Formats: sequence, structure tokens, C-alpha cells
Amino acid sequence: MPVEVAIWKLDEKVRPVEFEPMPAESRLEDILTEDISIVDPNLLLIGRQVPTSHGSYVDLLAMDKDANLVVIELKRDRTPRGVIAQLLDYGSWVRNLEDTDIGAIFDDYLHTRLPQLAGTSLDQAFCERFGVQEMPEALNETHELVVVASELDASTERIVNYLADEYGVAVNAVFFRFFRNGANEYLSRVWLIDPSEVEAKVVERRERGPWNGEFYVSFGIYPAQHWEDAVKCGFVSASGGSWYTRTLEMLEPGNRIWVNVPGQGCVGVGKVTGTVMTVDAFTVRRQDGTAVPLTQMPVEAPKMFDAIGNPEKVLHMVPVKWIKTVPLGKAIKEKGFFGNQNTVAKPRASKWVYTVERLKTRLGISD
Repeated sequence: MPVEVAIWKLDEKVRPVEFEPMPAESRLEDILTEDISIVDPNLLLIGRQVPTSHGSYVDLLAMDKDANLVVIELKRDRTPRGVIAQLLDYGSWVRNLEDTDIGAIFDDYLHTRLPQLAGTSLDQAFCERFGVQEMPEALNETHELVVVASELDASTERIVNYLADEYGVAVNAVFFRFFRNGANEYLSRVWLIDPSEVEAKVVERRERGPWNGEFYVSFGIYPAQHWEDAVKCGFVSASGGSWYTRTLEMLEPGNRIWVNVPGQGCVGVGKVTGTVMTVDAFTVRRQDGTAVPLTQMPVEAPKMFDAIGNPEKVLHMVPVKWIKTVPLGKAIKEKGFFGNQNTVAKPRASKWVYTVERLKTRLGISD
């Protein structure tokens, strides 16, 4: 069934807000260029109308926080077969890009589109965008393909799902609707496949290995969360909206987690002791057994409590009893370690099994 979205205005009576065709596909491309987070908040745009070795041009080229490339292609007026074929062709090209190629694409993008930023290195832009101290050592270990459409037809849906489910292709589709209400304009976005499920689909198809029961947790260092607070008070957390916080719901009491700080490495292993809650509901148990609200505790993160009362932005937390932790400056990082951009993941990749076994050795964990 084709994906559809509608909006209603609620005032004296319920009235639909009429959909209008986007004035031009180029405008949508302009909008996404101005703010690529409209597609995915985990992206850094590194190129627009990027020439390939095949004589064609990639509409938008981005990089996620694991330094993997994302090809974004607008459907325009092409048939489903035509746009998917073009997207797969771009995938065959992008998979062979070396670090120097990617750096050159970014340099050209800045000189052509953002001359005021010319001279900024990809490394600088990446670290600033994702709040890390350094880029991953390996770039473009894998890639994702995304088709963007103003409407999503049944044929495109079938093709995208078939490629992801049967062949393990990291492909997704997102469609936008343009609405106007008086002088106000609105843009809505719907994904065909939940982005957090894309990698799971791909890994399951490519490797189909059994899950080892160990959870991966990505813990970003931001003004709203510091690793020192997580160790002292016993939690993992995420904020910034449901995109980042929803996977915390996967964690249940008794689960063992391995915590990675993007760009730095593994900093701890622990056992989950509760379910997800917002920061204003989190308590810290003292040695005498009394529980104290975290809001009354001194913390290192200056903005930990700023979004209380904002359901979308408030910090979400899961309580953890730490088995072993290391300071941020001694984070454990090795080539070949598993990485994932989701806050919580249940990896099935052989790389994850290797990562856990190496971390057990490095941290002195016997079981």
C-alpha cells in the first residue's frame, strides 16, 4: 500500500490542510541542502550534484556519524525502475571511493556551494557536526542509498522492500508532502522503513549470525550528557528527540550493555537495572539506601536539566549498574571494532562478536 500523509487543522471544526504539489523538485533539493537533518539528523552533507565516473550526477551525498556515505537521489519524474536503477548505479560507484576521493568531493562542495567555508577540512566539519574529537580511522566501510519523492507509489515501495529484505541492500525511501495554510508553508516527512531498522535488515540478510545477547550503546558527549555523570550516577542516556531516544526502550533489567563514545571508543560495560525514564524521574541511591532525585545532584553536564517539561527534547535515561568503566581519555578503540549510529542496537554481525571478546580481554571481564 502506498505511503500517504494528511494533516488536519483543529480550531472551531476539523478541517483538512490541502496538499499542494511542490513548486519544483529543485526547491526540495535546495531545502535539503540548507538543512540535511530534515532527511536524517545524523547526517553531514558533503556534496551536491556530485559528478560520477559514469558521467551522471549524484543529487546529494552525505556522511553519517560512523563516516559511512549516504547517497540521496530525488525521484523527480522518473519511473520507479528508473530511479532505483540509477540509485544502484550510484551505489556501485560510491563503494569504491577512497578517503582522498571523499575529501576532494567535500572540498569541491565548499568551494562551489559554500565559499565562505572554503579551507575547512572534512575532519574539522565532521568533528564539529557530530561533537567528537576525531573521525573514525576507516571511511566508507559501507554505504546507504535513499530515494526521495514527493509521493511514494506502490511500485517503489515493493522494489525498496524487496532489495532490503531479499538481497541485504541498504536502501530506503523517504517522501515529503508540501502543505500550505494561508501564508504558512509546511513540509512533512515519512520514511518507508524506520531508519533504525535498515542496518538490522542488512546485517540479518548478509550475515544471519545469532545475536550474542550483548547490547551496543552509543553515548554521545554533549552539553546535556557527560560520561562522568553516567559513571557516578549509574545510567546511559540520550536526548534530542525520539529519533535518538526510542531505541533506549529496547533495554530491560538484566541486559548487559557495552558503551561506546563515538570517535573515541568503548568506555564501559554494565547491567541494566530499570526501564527508560526522563531525567526528572531519575533517582540516585546513596550508600545509606536513600534515593535522591538526580535534579538535586551536582552534575558535570551544564544542560542536563534544561529540557525538562519538553517531551520531545528532554533527556531520557536507563539506570545501569556498572561492571567496569574507564575514563573518557582511556577509551578502548581498535581497528575492526563494531560501530553503529543508533543509541541502542542488538548487533548480529561477526564484527560485534569479535568486539565483545576483545573488550572482555581488555577490561578483564571473564564471563
